[in-house]
Amino acid sequence: MKYTKYFILIPLCFYFFLFSSCTPKLDIPIPHAGDADFSKSIAIGGNYLAGYQDGALYQKGQKFSIPAMLAEQFKLVGAGSFNQALMPDNNGLGLNFKTWESSFVSPSHLAFKTDCIGVSSLKPVKNFISTAAAASYLAGVAGNSFNNLAVPYASMLNYSDPNFGNSFSSGNKNPFYHRFASNPGLSSIYSDALAQNATFITAWLGMEDIYNYAQSGGITESIPSAIIFAAHLDTILAGLTANGSKGVIATIPDFRTFPYYNLVAWDNADLRQTQADSLNDIYIPAGLSHIKFNVGRNGFVIDDEFAIGGVRQLHNGEYITLSVPLDSMKCQKYGLVFSTINDRYALDSSEVYRIDEATNSYNALIIQKAAQYNLALVDMNAYFKSVIAGIKWDGADFNADFVSGGFFSLDGYHPNQKGYALIANEFIKAINIKYNALIPPINCVECDGVLFP
Repeated sequence: MKYTKYFILIPLCFYFFLFSSCTPKLDIPIPHAGDADFSKSIAIGGNYLAGYQDGALYQKGQKFSIPAMLAEQFKLVGAGSFNQALMPDNNGLGLNFKTWESSFVSPSHLAFKTDCIGVSSLKPVKNFISTAAAASYLAGVAGNSFNNLAVPYASMLNYSDPNFGNSFSSGNKNPFYHRFASNPGLSSIYSDALAQNATFITAWLGMEDIYNYAQSGGITESIPSAIIFAAHLDTILAGLTANGSKGVIATIPDFRTFPYYNLVAWDNADLRQTQADSLNDIYIPAGLSHIKFNVGRNGFVIDDEFAIGGVRQLHNGEYITLSVPLDSMKCQKYGLVFSTINDRYALDSSEVYRIDEATNSYNALIIQKAAQYNLALVDMNAYFKSVIAGIKWDGADFNADFVSGGFFSLDGYHPNQKGYALIANEFIKAINIKYNALIPPINCVECDGVLFP
């Protein structure tokens, strides 16, 4: 019995030794900062870095903004706290481009809505907010040391303008910088950014200069020239990197990659023969024979001061914005007869040319300045085109389709929180490559996509 017991123990010991010695050891890379110093980071830019989404700025959107998510990853390589001027709640506040309706709106949300022909379906819904109701969102936030200096709809001209920090009640139509300006009416976004003495800068500059124009159909703003943009960009980057700070900057996406500009097709007037004939019987006798309708898809009719009679049809390469009154198009023949599409809801070929020219020239300058100031470069122009084609993240598919694509929020222009997390990971990739860093990617399980009721 004694020898039998030993003979049993020997094989058991052998197998224990074999399997214990073959157990794989996970070689988990240790995060490190590489050639950059992330001890104090700031962000400077517009809507995207502020966390604006669903047509508004609200607390959870800010907490899962690109800079806030980056800051959490930067903490793994020695970064300190990252402070933001958070909105008081998740109801939030957005600027309304249709100022004749109201100055402010709530974030959009999906809800069942009955349209003009009595069909009920899920649609983005937002509410108008009065100036009185907006007061708590317009008030200044205590503290004067905020890391996220991104301001929705701030153009390059606004960054160095102290008047941009004035209150809404004093006539400033953009109240967002006033909320956290260190000295409203005297300080500027740029001076507050300089005062931070940051070691790392996240910048996304120039988008608002182009898209404030594009979102309004090219009627309420003008796009600053490349020369003006270059001068302001150089001032900001030179100042913020003067002490050897590192950073990352992004290029500007093509407007065609946003549902805001491609959801309503220019030729979506799909007509039967009788409908086409009826419209022709209206336009041709009125001396507008350049407007002609056929069976099938036709271009909508828009205002154009240079066309015969001040109206014409849209053609390929022109766009209708998502702000167009969709119910009026569906039930009141808006864009076909009696009421043509106002220029504020369309981008004609000349406006498209200005947008494309500005996007190309601004991006060339951003690439040039990134090299000049030793910044990591994120090619968001290319990335947004890849979203159009479709991408996969954490086993889920994302694309640029409105609502169902999972990337954009309900305003059709700003990403949702999951979309922002995907963008933040592109920033991390660029930072790791440029500075030989190892910052882990973001896996944001708490980020919201499009929320269904």
